[in-house]
Amino acid sequence: MTASNAQRLRPARPLATFRVCTLALAIGLMAGAGLASASPATPATEQAQHQASAVSVSNIDFRRGEDGAGRLILRFDRAGASPDLRTQGSDVIVDLGSVQLPKALQKQLNVVDFATPVQRIDAHGKGEGTQLVLNTRGAFESLAYQTGNEYVVEIVPRSERAAMGSGNTATATAVAGAQAAGTAASVQRYGGRPVTFNFQDVPVRTVLQLIAEESNLNIVASDTVEGNVTLRLVNVPWDQALDIVLRAKGLDKRREGGVVWVAPQPELAKFEQDKEDARIAIENRQDLITDYIQINYHNASAIFKAITEAKGVGNQNQSQDKDQENGFLSPRGRIVADERTNTLMISDIPKKVAQMRELIAVIDRPVDQVLIEGRIVIATDSFARDLGARFGISGASGKPGDRSSLGFGGSVSASGANAQSRADAVMAGEPTFQASRDLNVNLPASGYTLGNPAGLALSILNAGFMLDVELSALQEEGRGEVISNPRLVTTNQREAVIKQGREVGYLTVTGSGTGIATPTVEFKEALLELKVVPTITNDNRVFLSLNVKKDEVLRFIDLGDFGSVPELARREINTAVLVEDGQTVVIGGVYEFTDRSSVAKVPFLGDIPFLGNLFKRKGRSKEKAELLVFVTPKVLSVKR
Repeated sequence: MTASNAQRLRPARPLATFRVCTLALAIGLMAGAGLASASPATPATEQAQHQASAVSVSNIDFRRGEDGAGRLILRFDRAGASPDLRTQGSDVIVDLGSVQLPKALQKQLNVVDFATPVQRIDAHGKGEGTQLVLNTRGAFESLAYQTGNEYVVEIVPRSERAAMGSGNTATATAVAGAQAAGTAASVQRYGGRPVTFNFQDVPVRTVLQLIAEESNLNIVASDTVEGNVTLRLVNVPWDQALDIVLRAKGLDKRREGGVVWVAPQPELAKFEQDKEDARIAIENRQDLITDYIQINYHNASAIFKAITEAKGVGNQNQSQDKDQENGFLSPRGRIVADERTNTLMISDIPKKVAQMRELIAVIDRPVDQVLIEGRIVIATDSFARDLGARFGISGASGKPGDRSSLGFGGSVSASGANAQSRADAVMAGEPTFQASRDLNVNLPASGYTLGNPAGLALSILNAGFMLDVELSALQEEGRGEVISNPRLVTTNQREAVIKQGREVGYLTVTGSGTGIATPTVEFKEALLELKVVPTITNDNRVFLSLNVKKDEVLRFIDLGDFGSVPELARREINTAVLVEDGQTVVIGGVYEFTDRSSVAKVPFLGDIPFLGNLFKRKGRSKEKAELLVFVTPKVLSVKR
C-alpha cells in the first residue's frame, strides 16, 4: 500500500512543475505585451510626473515671539510633508524630503533686525527635496510642530527660559493655526517634564493619553474631541505640549485638582455660561438682608460714590443687563449713605453683603500722617567803603585894603569873635586872610555808606595864605540771617497749608464819568506760606508736592497826593520731590553776589600818582545774599 502510493505520486511532480512554468510564462507574456503597447517614457516626462505629484512649499514666513523667540513658519500647498529637524553646531537644519521649493523662494533671508537668536535663513533645494538652514547666535533651544499644512520651528533663547523658571523648564509660545496667521501668543511659564513627540497623523485622543501618562494627571476628553494631529516636539515641557495640541485643534481645558477636562472651546464656553446663568438664577431667588456698616476713618458719602459709580454695580432699576452684573452689588442690591451718622445701609443677598463688609474693611482704616518741617534761610553779607578828600586855599596881597582869594567854590562867612578881630585888623590897615573857606576840591566820602564819614582836617595859616585840607573815610560791614521755620501735620495724600504774614494797604484811584477821582484802599498779602501734599510710598518714603513762598516788604513808593504803594520782594518755589523718612533735603536755593566800585575825580589832577588821591573820591561795595529752602518729612505711623 505504501509502495503503491509512492509510485502513484511520482507523476504528480512533473505536472506541478509544468503548471508553475506555464503560469510564469503567461505572466511574462502579459508584462511584455504591456511594455510593448506602452509608449516609451523619456526622463523629462518622468521628472514632470514626479514634480506634479510632490508637495511644494507655498510660503516662508519669519516672526518674532513676545518672549524673544524666532519663529519660522512653512506653509505647504497641501498636507503630506514630513519635515525633519536637527541641530548641527550653531545651525538648525530642516530637511524636507520630496518637497519642492519654487525658485522665487530659493534665497537667503537676513533676520538680524528681529533681535532673535536666528541671524540668517538659507532656503535652497537639495536633491529631490528642500533644505532650510537657520544660522543662530548664542545659546538656544529648538522645537518644532506641524498642524495640517503648516510647519512651525521655534528658536528660543536659553537665558530667557532660565530667568522665567527652573533649570529644566522650557518656555515657548504656543502657536497654532490662528497664531500662524498672525495672532501673537502670550508668554506663559511651563514647568513640566520635557517630552519628545514625533507623530504623523495620529488621533488627538491618543496624544492626550500619552500626555496623561507623562504628567500623572487624569485627563477626561469630551465626546466631541476628535480629529488627527501631526506633531514634532523635541524636549518640550508636557504642559506646553498639551497647550500646543489643544490650540491646534481648537480645544481648551479646565482643571480641578488632579483632573483635567478637555473639550472644544465653544462647548466649555457654553458650559460656563450655563453655570453662571444658574448661579444668577439662584441668587435672584434668595431673600435680601439689610446690614448697617459704621464708617470710622472715611467719609460715608465718598465710599457710596465710589461704589455706585463703579461699572457693573447693582442697578437702580430692574432692567439692567445681566452682562453688567459683575460689580460689588447684585442687580437687586441697594446702598444708602447717611451723612449724619456716617453710616452705610446695604440691602442685598448674604453673599454680596459679606463681600461689601470685606471691601469696606479694607477701605475704612486709619492712614498714616506726615509731619513736614520747612526751614527758609536768608543770609546776607555786605561791605561798603568810601574814601574822599576836600581842600581849599585862600590868601591876601599884604597891602592895606587889598585882598585877594585863590580858590574855587562858595565861601563860608566868618562869625563870632574871629570875624570881629579880622574886621578890626582890616580897619587898622593890617594884612589879613579871608575868613571864608574857599574849596578848590570838594569830594568828601559819600555814596555807598549811609552814615556820616569821619574826617581828618589840617589847616596851615601863613602871612600870605591859608591852606585847609580834610580827608574823610567810612567803612561799613553788615551780616544778617533770617530763618523761617514753618511746620505742619497732615494725613497721607491730603493737602495742607500754613500761612503767616500781613496785609499791606495802599490807595488806588479810579475815575468816573463825572471826572471825580475815587480813592480806594486795597491790600496786598506779604506772607510766609507752605503748601504741601504728601504721599507715603510702600517703601516708607515720602513723595512731596510742595509750594513754598516768602514775601517781604522792601519799601514804600511815595505817589504824592495818592499816598504810597508797597514794593515786595517775592521768593517762591514750586516743586515735587521724593524724600526718605526723616531725611532733610534742600529743595531750592538762590545765591546773589554784587560787587560795585566807583571813582569821582578831577580830570588830569586825579591821575597824578599819590598826590592825585587829593583830587578824587573812591567807593567800593560788596553784597552777598543766599536763599536756601530745607524740607524734612517725618512719617507718623498709625496703629491699625
